[in-house]
Order: sequence, then structure tokens, then C-alpha cells
Amino acid sequence: MVYKWLHNAQMLAYPARCLLCDAPGAKDMDLCADCLADLPRQIRACRFCALTLPDQAEHNVCSACQKKAPAFSAAWALLRYETPVDWLITQLKFHARLSHARLLAQLMAQQLPASATYQPPQALVPVPLHISRWRERGFNQAAEIANPLGRALGVPVLARAPLRVRATQHQADLHARERRANVRGAFTVSSGLNLTHVAIVDDVVTTGATATALANALKRQGVAQVQLWCAARA
Repeated sequence: MVYKWLHNAQMLAYPARCLLCDAPGAKDMDLCADCLADLPRQIRACRFCALTLPDQAEHNVCSACQKKAPAFSAAWALLRYETPVDWLITQLKFHARLSHARLLAQLMAQQLPASATYQPPQALVPVPLHISRWRERGFNQAAEIANPLGRALGVPVLARAPLRVRATQHQADLHARERRANVRGAFTVSSGLNLTHVAIVDDVVTTGATATALANALKRQGVAQVQLWCAARA
């Protein structure tokens, strides 16, 4: 009740404005109705890795996941990593626009329950940053999305259960094979997790190498079902 009162007071004092065009926000959201309608939604995608599928695809599983068992029991992406989503995420990651994380979490919370792959997990696990990258950036963009998303869905967030124990190169600078090698063995997960179903949360997934490495670390601790939820899929 107090939180709702504070939220309403904040909205009166600081009305929502669109982060993309500065028009008045729609539905208490930092996005106007026109910009919301224009977002590149991820409509047709592989149910195991969230890769965009061609319109003529016969199955809802991509060829790579058909050939090799995926690391995830299900995967879901809200948006495609295109304009203006790429701007929202790069501004979040490299310019500390944390309001972008809150907006993405709000959109994800609205759409996830209606998705075909949605199964409520026991916890959300944001992809962790290495301590050196966290000190450089001052925050973890995946956690900034996961925390409000978890509150909206009523699911706890385990930000400290996984650790990135090895500093890695920026994945954006590498090819797919190099990305897999770059994150191999990069994560550990605390023992005694005592969970069987979690969802990894990340801002953007490109090849899925980072999330796969984290999923494998979670499975080594007995987590049977690992979903992947991301704000955008490249």
C-alpha cells in the first residue's frame, strides 16, 4: 500500500516521458504509445534459443537446436536487437541509463506471462559480471533488469548465487567460436542452491554462448530446468 502511494505521488510529480521521443508516456511507462507500437517485437522464434525464425519455417525450433540439444528448456526474447532497441541497451550498458533497464523489465513483465514458453521459475538468475567489469561500470545491466522484473512477477532474484570467476573479453569483439571459448569455465554457482527450475536473465543475447556457459554451471549444481529470458535477441 505504501509503495503504491509513493509510486502514484512520484507519477504526479514526475509524469512519464518517452525515452525515445520525449512525448508523454503511455500507461505510466517511459514510452509513448507510438514508440511502443513501433518496437521490433520478437514474434517468431526458436523455443529453445529465441533465435528469430524465417516466416516460412516449418517448425518452432531452429536448425542448430534440432542438431544439438540446447542448454535451455525454453528461451524467450521480448524484442529484436534492432533500432531503437540497440540504442536503449547500449545507452544502458555504457552510459548508465538505468531507466532503460526499468522500462525493459516493465515490458518483459507485461509480455512474459502470455508467451507460449512461460513457466514460472523458482528464481531469476541475472548473468553476472566479473568484479573488474563491475567496478569499471558500477552496475550489472542484467541485474538492473532482473530486479524489477522479479518484483513484478513475484519471483526472487539470485544475483549472488552465480559468480563470473574469470575476466573475459567483450563478446561483441569475437566470432561465434571465439565467444564459446571466451566464456568456457567463466562461471561458478554456489553449492546448496536447492533449486530445480530457474530463468537466466540478460539484456541481449547474440550467439547464446554466455548464457549457455552459465546454464551449464547451474546444471552442475542440480538445476534441471534452465530457461533463458532476454530483453533482446540479435
